[in-house]
Amino acid sequence: MPGNHCASIHKRGSGAETRIVSPRSGRVRGWQSKEWGDELPVDVSLDDARADDYDALLLPGGVMNPDALRWQPKAVEFVKAFFDAGKPVAVICHGPWTVIEAGPVKGRRITSWPSLKTDLKNAGAQWVDEPVVVDGNMVSSRKPDDLPAFNDAMVTLFSTALHHAAHRE
Repeated sequence: MPGNHCASIHKRGSGAETRIVSPRSGRVRGWQSKEWGDELPVDVSLDDARADDYDALLLPGGVMNPDALRWQPKAVEFVKAFFDAGKPVAVICHGPWTVIEAGPVKGRRITSWPSLKTDLKNAGAQWVDEPVVVDGNMVSSRKPDDLPAFNDAMVTLFSTALHHAAHRE
């Protein structure tokens, strides 16, 4: 899924530079619908990544990647650093599992794949069944069918945050 988002951002002319950060080196593969998606090169290993070096974060969807990430302290710390700095974060499908582990869902309005509803409510979030939800510096979405709306909201959130950050400097 991350590859689909990155390609979509580039195609839309947003001017974004994307980097894939992963606990694994080499190449990663996302899941697309009911089969494996494209294989993409890892740009930066999680061990070498610093949230300070990035303006925004897109967390992968699907079941396998978010489940693996939430069990890795370095990944959770990386995600938490974006929230602590007030940087924009986009999350879809099962991606909120990692956000739950990082801690910043309490009191937030969020959507996700429906099976995460109880997990998010137990973590103190207000779960809603909507295609896209923007709450402060986070945009969330439910599923691949919502990708067009999610991508629009993500690009808007990311570019607005970057615009405001540039004017503060």
